[in-house]
Amino acid sequence: MIDTMVVLALADGVELLLRIGAIVVVVVIASLVAWRRRRSTAAPTQPRGAVPAQLDRADFASPDAPWIVVTFTSATCNTCSDVARKAAVLTSREVVVQEVEYARDRPLHDRYRIDAVPTLVIADRSGVVRYGHLGPVSATDLWAAMARCRDPRLPITQCDQHDERPVHGQYGQ
Repeated sequence: MIDTMVVLALADGVELLLRIGAIVVVVVIASLVAWRRRRSTAAPTQPRGAVPAQLDRADFASPDAPWIVVTFTSATCNTCSDVARKAAVLTSREVVVQEVEYARDRPLHDRYRIDAVPTLVIADRSGVVRYGHLGPVSATDLWAAMARCRDPRLPITQCDQHDERPVHGQYGQ
């Protein structure tokens, strides 16, 4: 009878040790996983929404025109059609306007790394982007940008309350 009690006590002790051992193994594995996650470096962030600084004018219509306005758009973007419509009004003897729609002209979107639409650029005869804008733009701002590009001596008009350029537009010199 004492032998049976000793065997039962030993069995209970072994079972307890196995449970404790299993818990220790789980805690060690969880700790290693957590440590490894903290140790690994985060993926590097990539700049997004950049406007091209240079265009190859041969990629677009009328490469000999003094100015080109390019709107990079997508058929699924509601704002894009509005920006393209406003840009189309700038067409003249000296200004060519071209819409580059994603599904139709994907190689150009890829070549110029366009990852946000609408993206609008105004480039000179050499393809240097003199103005770039991401997102919606007012017709007034677009006309002013075109005028400023064509005559860099024009002042950049600003509201009396602000001393800085518009956030979205940028002029290249």
